[in-house]
Amino acid sequence: MSNISIEQEIKKSYLEYSLSVIIGRAIPDVRDGLKPVHRRILYAMHELGNTYNRPYKKSARVVGDVIGKYHPHGDSAVYDALVRMAQDFNMRDPLVDGQGNFGSIDGDAPAAMRYTEARMSRLAGEFLADIEKNTVNFRANYDNTLTEPEVLPARVPNILVNGSSGIAVGMATNIPPHNLGEVIDALLQLLDNPETNISQLMQHIKAPDLPTGAYIYNLKGVLEAYRTGRGSFKIRSRLDVETRSRGHESIVINEVPYALNKANLVEKIAGLVNDKKIEGISDLRDESDRNGIRIVIDLKKGAISDVIINKLYKLTALETSFGINMMAVVNNRPQLLNLKQVLEYFLEHRKEVILRRSRHDLEKAEHRAHILEGLQIALDNIDEVVRLIRSSSTGAEAREKLISNFSLSQVQAQAILDMRLQRLTNMEREKLMQEYRELLQQIEFLKSILENIDILKGEIKKELQEIKKTYSTPRRTQILEQDPDSIEMLDLIPDHDVVVTLSRNGYIKRTLLEYYHQQKRGGKGIAGANVGDKDFITTLFTTSNHKDIYLFSNTGKSYLLKAYEIPEGSRTARGVHIKNLLPLDNEEYIATALSERNFHQRHYFLFVTKKGMVKKTSIEMFKNMRSLGLIAVNLKPGDELIGVKVVKDESEVIITTHDGLAIRFACRELRAMGRNAAGVKGISLRQGDEVVSGAVLDPGEARELFTISEKGFGKKTSLDMYKLQARGGKGLINMKVTSKTGKVVSSMPVSDQEELIIFTSANKIIRLGTSDIRSVGRSTQGVKMVDLENDQKVICADLIIPEQHLLGDKEEQ
Repeated sequence: MSNISIEQEIKKSYLEYSLSVIIGRAIPDVRDGLKPVHRRILYAMHELGNTYNRPYKKSARVVGDVIGKYHPHGDSAVYDALVRMAQDFNMRDPLVDGQGNFGSIDGDAPAAMRYTEARMSRLAGEFLADIEKNTVNFRANYDNTLTEPEVLPARVPNILVNGSSGIAVGMATNIPPHNLGEVIDALLQLLDNPETNISQLMQHIKAPDLPTGAYIYNLKGVLEAYRTGRGSFKIRSRLDVETRSRGHESIVINEVPYALNKANLVEKIAGLVNDKKIEGISDLRDESDRNGIRIVIDLKKGAISDVIINKLYKLTALETSFGINMMAVVNNRPQLLNLKQVLEYFLEHRKEVILRRSRHDLEKAEHRAHILEGLQIALDNIDEVVRLIRSSSTGAEAREKLISNFSLSQVQAQAILDMRLQRLTNMEREKLMQEYRELLQQIEFLKSILENIDILKGEIKKELQEIKKTYSTPRRTQILEQDPDSIEMLDLIPDHDVVVTLSRNGYIKRTLLEYYHQQKRGGKGIAGANVGDKDFITTLFTTSNHKDIYLFSNTGKSYLLKAYEIPEGSRTARGVHIKNLLPLDNEEYIATALSERNFHQRHYFLFVTKKGMVKKTSIEMFKNMRSLGLIAVNLKPGDELIGVKVVKDESEVIITTHDGLAIRFACRELRAMGRNAAGVKGISLRQGDEVVSGAVLDPGEARELFTISEKGFGKKTSLDMYKLQARGGKGLINMKVTSKTGKVVSSMPVSDQEELIIFTSANKIIRLGTSDIRSVGRSTQGVKMVDLENDQKVICADLIIPEQHLLGDKEEQ
């Protein structure tokens, strides 16, 4: 009996054990992003026919198949893995469609497997597409009675899309979920240019995209992880501050960090309040339901919400760190990967899958074409074939005669013998010929995939684009560029669409845009701001909470406010006086306002006055706004500033007047002037006429000019009808002004995808789509758009910018 070294035996056994845990349990494969248990669950469901378009099956049935056939471990471990794949708060794109109680973000356990039902999600079907075409290797299951795939031929870059976490022996993995559309965009770029570096890939994959939303901070840590495989970032909850009755405020938690137990969070906050570590909270409620998370923290009167928010972030898990560790199995070995390597391994996997699929399909196509060639020979010599068959005593004899007389193969001869008499008809013969022609085309294409790398890449690109089109969803987690230790108030305020209104007497407010419902043309509108009999709304525009508001007074001065600094009010609220926010003089009022987040340095402010003067000034001159405001334009006596727009050198301007005239000229005719300049003449006005609006036309925008009058008549006219003129002329007819229509109130360029919001002297608001408005000529009066009573008039109108511009419009970089 030979001696065995205990030390060597233990070392060998432990290494084998650790490798088994790493490869067989805890670390996902880089190709399909799955651990063995998840792969076996999906394969078992595939074998059961438990797909997204079939009825649900009991979870116990699935778990039983997994345990009995492929995964000899405890049923609770398998069921827990199945449950996690169905939880939308754990998986960015769930792979299992569950029916029943599959647990909650509060940490509630799922119902027993005998009560729940499951099936594969539609996305999970893409993991097993073409698996029957020899696209991946199979191996024997644990008892050598069946085979299972070593990896799935996944079309989805799952290791990034759904991430993974696991602790093995001596190593661990922790990969956060990402946005499917962003990952595919990066894959397409890498496919087109293999030399793409990580910085270029991060133009598409800027940061993880977590199922529970919230904010991501510390992009330096994300960059470090994408470059080295290890790094960390911070996650903060999304909070709203709402105003209750009598001015009380509530902090509402709408989104929480990834993998956070919501019930524990509420308990922790309650404990801090009871221990008086956070003061100023009067009530705490969890109002979450199937529509989302909503934890309401009511504040006591006088409590400062910002202070309490900062304490909540500091003392609770409302802000957490996520450590990235991109460890995955590559060629049966654990490896720490950077972002580019993960994407490259997935593309290599797809290349291998498509090549193997093409070889399989080519073999089948060539086999079928070979048979069709034999059938074609038989049909061309049908009389001789029939004679040979009739003269044969056995099938074997007939087969041999066919082979020798027509030089056929065994397969072709047998196919001729198996052919039904129905195939002798002309129609069936033509079908065989059509099938043969199509097979030749298919064979040629499959060979090109195998021989030409560019065609192979084209197939990969086509599949990735189809996956993105079918399954990608908008980003849920908002990326914030600031360092976690320097978060500004802006980051804590939701970027909702709002309507800002300003009255002639100076009352201003912002109201959520959702409070104004779209209506049909000719409606009476809904109640607007209750500003009183001697006041009316003069300025109305749409924006979002995070945008800068540039306010310009009638005297030519400019001021700056953040949209969220304007107090929020209901649709009928009067608002607060602008002098509470800005240092205005006695006779000064805000004439117009612009909402922008960032202006490009090459852009200009275009100033338009009531008497037809215009001026172009670089936006750069307004970047250092003082608290007391800046002089924006030097007005002549008796003149007032009525409008300010943002223009570029290639823009055009169209000015419209009270009496229905308009002039269109190029911005290049205006030289840039300083802030103290008075400007030049834009239009020569007739006696008693005055300018009502100045609009900007940017090149390439196929739009129409919308005009509305005091008595509610409106129309759209193609801008092609307004020829380009020299600045300072008298202009062209814009609208036929009569006693029926009243004077022109406003004009603006529009497209059919936009909406308008109109305000009347009776403080009524109507919102309608521009597609409902007729397009007519310049010299027409339009159609009735607003149903006015008695001596009511239309006061002002504004364009509601589409959401993609409202929430994220950026000037050219």
